[in-house]
Amino acid sequence: MALTPSTAIEVNMAGETSATTVRVTVVQASTIFYDTPATLDKAEGLIADAATYGAQLVVFPEAFVGGYPRFSNFGVSIARRSAKGKEDFQKYHASAIAVPGPEVDRLAAMAGKHKIFLVMGVIEKEAYTLYCTVLFFDPQGQYLGKHRKLMPTTMERVIWGFGDVSTIPVYETPLGKIGSLICWENRMPLLRTALYAKGVEIYCAPTADDSDVWQASMKHIAVEGGCFVLSANQFCRRKDYPPPPDYVFADVDNEPLPESVACAGGSVIISPSGVVLAGPNFDGEALISAELDLGEIVRAKFGFDVVGHYSRPDVLSLIVRDHSLKPVFFTSAEKKANNEQKLP
Repeated sequence: MALTPSTAIEVNMAGETSATTVRVTVVQASTIFYDTPATLDKAEGLIADAATYGAQLVVFPEAFVGGYPRFSNFGVSIARRSAKGKEDFQKYHASAIAVPGPEVDRLAAMAGKHKIFLVMGVIEKEAYTLYCTVLFFDPQGQYLGKHRKLMPTTMERVIWGFGDVSTIPVYETPLGKIGSLICWENRMPLLRTALYAKGVEIYCAPTADDSDVWQASMKHIAVEGGCFVLSANQFCRRKDYPPPPDYVFADVDNEPLPESVACAGGSVIISPSGVVLAGPNFDGEALISAELDLGEIVRAKFGFDVVGHYSRPDVLSLIVRDHSLKPVFFTSAEKKANNEQKLP
């Protein structure tokens, strides 16, 4: 489904002589729940539209591929999982994607076809565990890597595994250094600091939060990090989820009408000085774009560089354990790998 560009305010940092500018787009659109092939078709159309409008970087919402299971509790209470909830999880698991896998290959091909950097929120499955993940792709059609959500929130912890700090990449690109944190892990100051220390310049924040407080957080992070913040959220209605009894909105007094808004969006793009460049959009599905003047990063950090001249490592410091943690460790496999590395 093609979308027209958002009518939200866009600020072109014109009149500046620093010159290097980047055209970015955040996508505000809904998953086609329980239908990953159709969701990928929709993503391809949205990417094509964004590229037509000149986007060099396109950011999608949290869990766009695989779906954000809003208002679902999967039949869980303390010491109990219902039979219906187990069936719901089985369907949700079937909608998730393996990384690497054919869906990742298809997303890479989309990025390559339209010559864009792509940041895509997905639900990743590794065997029987799910992760809320962001995937990164380059304009050559290459999959660059992923970030797994480090800290799921509330009921998310029942259905998603926890990421570790081995997947908080920042990629150096011709557009600037690109990284991402997902939804409420953006509230974790030490995790943000790790991203700042890696030099993030274009900070992507896919989310499922449409609150006013989220907008305040995005402005704060832009100023704190001296970086551009690109936040993408879904706009979805009750009808975008399967009807009951296939999908039940838990803990609501009455089943919402099909046109009822389940998530109002609020996607936004903010400059390192805290200026809203585009959005927030609460009106519907949209492509929200802005021109980023990369010179603004240097101008902002002249006043405040959180991991530079405004840090006090003699007083405050952070240790990041950036290695992956494995539940099962086979010493024979590790020994073989080490021996192979020593071969001429």
